[in-house]
Amino acid sequence: MNEARTTRSRAATVAVVLAIVAVALNQRPAVVAVAPVLGDLRADTGLSAAMAGLLTAVPVLCFGAFAPFAPRLARRIGLQTAVALSLLLLAAGIALRLLPPVALLYAGSLIAGAAIALANVLLPAYVKREFEHPGPVMGLYSASLNVGAAAGAAATVPLAAALGVDWRAGLGLWLVLALAALALWLPVAGTGRRRGTAPEVVSSGSWSLLRQPLAVQVTVYLGLQSVQFYAVSAWLPTLLADSGVPVREGGLLLGLANVVGAVGALVVPAQAGRMRTQRPLVAVVIASYAVGLGGLLLAAHSWTELWVCAFGLAQGSGFALALTLIVLRSPTPLTAARLGGVAQCLGYLLAAGGPPVLGALHDLTGGWAWPLALLLVLLVPMVWAGWGAARDAVLATDERTPEPATTP
Repeated sequence: MNEARTTRSRAATVAVVLAIVAVALNQRPAVVAVAPVLGDLRADTGLSAAMAGLLTAVPVLCFGAFAPFAPRLARRIGLQTAVALSLLLLAAGIALRLLPPVALLYAGSLIAGAAIALANVLLPAYVKREFEHPGPVMGLYSASLNVGAAAGAAATVPLAAALGVDWRAGLGLWLVLALAALALWLPVAGTGRRRGTAPEVVSSGSWSLLRQPLAVQVTVYLGLQSVQFYAVSAWLPTLLADSGVPVREGGLLLGLANVVGAVGALVVPAQAGRMRTQRPLVAVVIASYAVGLGGLLLAAHSWTELWVCAFGLAQGSGFALALTLIVLRSPTPLTAARLGGVAQCLGYLLAAGGPPVLGALHDLTGGWAWPLALLLVLLVPMVWAGWGAARDAVLATDERTPEPATTP
């Protein structure tokens, strides 16, 4: 597609990259910050473990449910304006959780999840549109997702304690980050190379990709990887607290997992692009999951940092690999957009079931052995999906490239 482009100074480019990073940093804290305060939240509200798990699952459910609306919104109001709207919605969702009724916790989580779903789709499209070589910026984007998750997990309880506020106000502190990102985004978002219009996204026929086993394997791999991440992120501090680790340390350890994951997210995409088949990377991801989950199952109270770091490496590398496989298995950008939409929609809908299922299984069995065992069993279909998705092949497609469009 031909684009009307304007030149941009180095300083302006840095400002755009900083704004992208700021938006990316907001795409996980509103979700993972709930996990470190689940104990206090349940004690204050009387929620069961299953209902508390649902609270962490609602945003993830929204990731899948609202993702298909993002391209339509971008076409209607413009890509950069749609990203700004997502930040406003995120701020509104976080603010809503500050209010006392329990129902508003769920409503705020739903709005925040919808906002993040929009950003999940829109921000990578913006990066692809604005940069000739988007790879390095996408690496920063992926790493920032992990850093944001690490901050939400590790800093929520200490910040609340330092300020002398309760768990509800602790969750509300992330409103500041959302407003800061909006302040950085608004001045620079419209200064790029193509203004006002969104990249063309053709959604018709996307679901027909699932007739091909390769597309199914990519989707299942992304979905099961997301199940692992969100299920463990929701319950790791509680699991560690039940094994004798202080709640404050549990949140810090979850943050450590996400920091290690950020390193994996930076490294894996570059490595995957150099390989004919990515199966060795799939093996590393699965082995890291097995070590982390197996260690938490057998000895959560000892060598805890090792198990947490292994899990963090698995989730950061696994998510980055899933996104990379969407691109590598697609013969054209249009196919990548279609496959990405299908895989994220179904993958996040599947992942949303992780936290409540683990919570319900914990309530049923009175411990964490069976929930962790379930996650280990899910590695089996994940091996199948990842091994198939990583083979040297591309999807078949009968799509035709649309006629170039010019911008006045």
